[in-house]
Amino acid sequence: MVHVSYPSRAADTGGKPLWLKKEIARGAVYRSVAAAVRASGLRTVCEDARCPNRGDCFSSGAVTFLILGDRCTRSCRFCAIPPGRPGLPNPDEPLRIAAAVRTLGLTHVVITSVTRDDLPDGGAKQFADTIRAVRAISSEIAIEVLIPDFGGNDDALRLVLDSSPSVIGHNIETVPRLYAGIRRGADYSRSLDVIRAIRRYDPRIVTKSGLMLGLGETVPELTAVFADLHDCGCDMLTLGQYLRPDRECEPVSRFVKPDEFARLGQAAREMGFGHVEAGPFVRSSFHAGEAFRAVTAGRHVLPA
Repeated sequence: MVHVSYPSRAADTGGKPLWLKKEIARGAVYRSVAAAVRASGLRTVCEDARCPNRGDCFSSGAVTFLILGDRCTRSCRFCAIPPGRPGLPNPDEPLRIAAAVRTLGLTHVVITSVTRDDLPDGGAKQFADTIRAVRAISSEIAIEVLIPDFGGNDDALRLVLDSSPSVIGHNIETVPRLYAGIRRGADYSRSLDVIRAIRRYDPRIVTKSGLMLGLGETVPELTAVFADLHDCGCDMLTLGQYLRPDRECEPVSRFVKPDEFARLGQAAREMGFGHVEAGPFVRSSFHAGEAFRAVTAGRHVLPA
């Protein structure tokens, strides 16, 4: 049982509590990684989505690449990436990402994308080509992709699955009640189906999902989502604080305290998730390499 005082809606405070304030690391490694990313001409979700962990990740040599453009065909109320119609996929992008992975010496690479509802396959081929390009460098590199729902296109999802990524993440983002206002164009059941389909198609692939807290959800709603994800075969779960990226986005309903994150994380672990990261600064790619190694070290493949 989780005991957390969690109002369904509260006014945006207009300021962050102390536990959400931190210095951005900008040491030598940070500068080296930032320079390499700039030189590659590639985009990162670390920068485009204004991730608060950019300094920490760059300083540890971690990067999350953003493929398929800088405009998203959906307009979710929580995201800093602007909506619009992107250009055609860049055929050189997979090889450029592979080259950047080699230059940076990455052993665990995370790749995500804007949503591309304008493409017949939702951008799945670009994901698959990028995975294969990185895999060609070394079979030892762990490749994690954070994918959209591809509009429920099973053939598109199979393109990604057949390229054999190490981890496939698909974020559920929030509770079903809030989808219509916050996650426009998405469907809760369809997102669960993505996780379920990965598990059935190739149980060896680690599955991952994440939620943002502070959008107006309640604890019973959250634990119901945890149960749904676990029932679909989700291995890893991330829980982090929603932070409003700009004034056009949804206001913060509540800043969740670190001890509340700890209790929610423990509740998820008790349900049987292989690995849970829960805290104010947790994001989908937070400690991605460490989490993957932890979950695979003791993982048993659940029945498909």
